[in-house]
Amino acid sequence: MFHFFKGHHRFHPHMHGHGHHRGGGGRGPKMFDAGAMRYVVLQLISEKPRHGYEIIKELEQRTGGSYTPSPGAIYPLLAMLYDMGHVSISHDGAKKLHTVTPDGQAFLDENRQMVDAMMTRLSEPAEAGGDLRSLMHELKEAVIRRARDGAPDETRLQHIRAILRKAAADINQLD
Repeated sequence: MFHFFKGHHRFHPHMHGHGHHRGGGGRGPKMFDAGAMRYVVLQLISEKPRHGYEIIKELEQRTGGSYTPSPGAIYPLLAMLYDMGHVSISHDGAKKLHTVTPDGQAFLDENRQMVDAMMTRLSEPAEAGGDLRSLMHELKEAVIRRARDGAPDETRLQHIRAILRKAAADINQLD
């Protein structure tokens, strides 16, 4: 992955090899190593100028909710892309709007095959058997929504508990 530094003499030890892309609090599996994430973020910015928060939300949306990078992964990366001259920054109120520079676009064009492969990976299921993480999130949201829907109803809560226990037992019975 060191082609990323091709033609550039700056090295950022704070960005090298940390791999903080899991996010905090179980945000999702590590989808890309630190080098690969640079290509993805730069590609997103080349599609349209973006704030850091928009990049986080776009990655979450493109993965169907199965991956959300932490701000601690995105913001230092944006600073590094700026230092390398691949993005420019304009101020939009208190936020920084990142725009790809001609050097950044040239870098993407030189690495188009790798960039396209990584962007395709974003839409692939996170697990080999399908989008299990996305389905688990859907289940969790349904349980919370129905448990809180209207006045507390002990009968409904008992049904939800029974469904969840049966689902867990069925899954545990699989070979």
